[in-house]
Formats: sequence, C-alpha cells, structure tokens
Amino acid sequence: MPIQQSEVLYTAVATAENGRDGRVATDDGKLDVVVNPPKEMGGSGAGTNPEQLFAAGYSACFQGALAVVARQEGADVTGSTVTAKVGIGKNDDGFGIIVEISAEIPSVDAATARSLVEKAHQVCPYSKATRGNITVTLV
Repeated sequence: MPIQQSEVLYTAVATAENGRDGRVATDDGKLDVVVNPPKEMGGSGAGTNPEQLFAAGYSACFQGALAVVARQEGADVTGSTVTAKVGIGKNDDGFGIIVEISAEIPSVDAATARSLVEKAHQVCPYSKATRGNITVTLV
C-alpha cells in the first residue's frame, strides 16, 4: 500500500541538467556528479550514469532491508554486502531496465542467506517500487 504525504519522513531532491549528458545534483550539495552515457551506448563514459546511480541506491536500500530482516530473525549479517546490477536495453517502447541483486552473507549458511534475501526483497522500498514494473532477479 502506498504511503500518504503525511507519512513521509524524508524527501530527497535532485535536479538534472541536460539529461543523460550533463549533471545531477541534490539540493543539499551532498551529491553533485557529471553524468554521461556509457561507451556501450555511444557516450563518452566520462561520468557516471543513471543506471549506476540506481544500482548504488538500490544496493544500499536492499542492504538496509537485509539488516532489518536479520534483526527480526535473530541472524548475524555482519560483513555482508549487497550488489545490484542494473542493465539497460531496448524494449517495445524505447528502453527498459533489468536488475539482478546478489548478497554475500558470510556469517550464515546458504539456506539462511537465501531466506533473508527473499524476505529483504519483500520489505525493501526499492523492491516494492519496482515490483511488477521491471524484472528483478535474486541470485
């Protein structure tokens, strides 16, 4: 269920100039990056790109969700990492993205790790936002 405006705890604000070949900055100045299309898409690849920024945000958010689930389950996820791979390609109406999420959780067995990742995928706000819109694979 979507949250209501009155339930918002924080709002991030970022402004882009010149789309995929320009600059993106947050209103507080904590993020200010040059964005360029990757070489694979005909760009210079000199700056970052929206897919890298999305992968960074998704992996950080998913790691947070993993920690929440682990606390609820009494599992130790110390030293764990989450990697998000975001691919972009052509689809029927232009372009679309696809995501692959993987987690390394050294302190638990494989079955527990898989269970924690699946549960984190149910509570992660990025996972909720993309559910039914793009393919997200848990590996």
